[in-house]
Amino acid sequence: MEKYKRKVYDLGDIMEKFIVFLLLILFSFPFFIPFFIEKIDVPVIYQLTNIDLNKITTYYRPKYLIIDYSKNGSEKNKFSHWDISRIKSKDIIPLAYLSIGEAEDYRFYWNEKWYYDPPEWLDAENPKWEGNYKVKYWYKEWKNIIFSYLDKIISQGFSGVYLDLIDSYIYWADNGYNIKMTASEMIDFVLEIAEYARKKNPNFLIVPQNAEEILEYDDKGEYIKNISGIGVESLFYKKNRKRSDKYISNRLRYILRIKDAGKFVLVTDYVYNPQKINEDNIKDFIKLCEKYGFYGYPANTNQKLDDISGALKYYKVEEVKK
Repeated sequence: MEKYKRKVYDLGDIMEKFIVFLLLILFSFPFFIPFFIEKIDVPVIYQLTNIDLNKITTYYRPKYLIIDYSKNGSEKNKFSHWDISRIKSKDIIPLAYLSIGEAEDYRFYWNEKWYYDPPEWLDAENPKWEGNYKVKYWYKEWKNIIFSYLDKIISQGFSGVYLDLIDSYIYWADNGYNIKMTASEMIDFVLEIAEYARKKNPNFLIVPQNAEEILEYDDKGEYIKNISGIGVESLFYKKNRKRSDKYISNRLRYILRIKDAGKFVLVTDYVYNPQKINEDNIKDFIKLCEKYGFYGYPANTNQKLDDISGALKYYKVEEVKK
């Protein structure tokens, strides 16, 4: 009898260990998601590094998602067509970040010899952003690089591009070039990008970031006609400091012209400081975006765009069924 009891106890111990093992297996796989989860409906998420698409789609439901074409900027870790298709299947519009006013030394196109023997179109390093170099964007060599970059983005299945450094036209105007020329060349470049991309995908979205005042040089209205929307930064807040009414109204003159032309507006203000959260500023930013019909993203004040802002919790939380 004593021997029989011992066997029963051993069997119970085995069953307990098996159950623990089974639970560990289930919770270890990324596809294990609770039947009911809380997703936050947000207008836009803007993240350029440390991108986890599973995390984004599990906990958030953005209308627009601005990301790099790669998890870390490298060709090796670029997103697959399947990755982007999965994003689009969830009614999210993915836009690929693309800098057209500066060259980045960690991109696939960078040539090591440019450090000591730069081509004619490559200028000095941006002192505020290590590894970024101003370019004379009207040069054919640079345009061809951007077109090859576009080919990658289009083949991945992105819905459009988010074009940064449009305001490089001001940099060159401050460095000896006529501003009408630099602005016109930038407008022409954006139009060429739109034409090139839309030959392959007629619905491809073209979204420049900032430099909305370039409309002053859009004499024929082709720029505003061909862009799909605009992204702007630090419109209402410069980190935790509210912008002056004059500053905001000066920018809104152009931004609202773009919106009134039927284009969408994405606003990124860097108002979330995880060490010192200012709820009033975050809520005010969200309210202002809603007032003007803009899609807002309250980003981290460090401006690195390497995380998902904790301020997204201030948007409505809705329980949804998977």
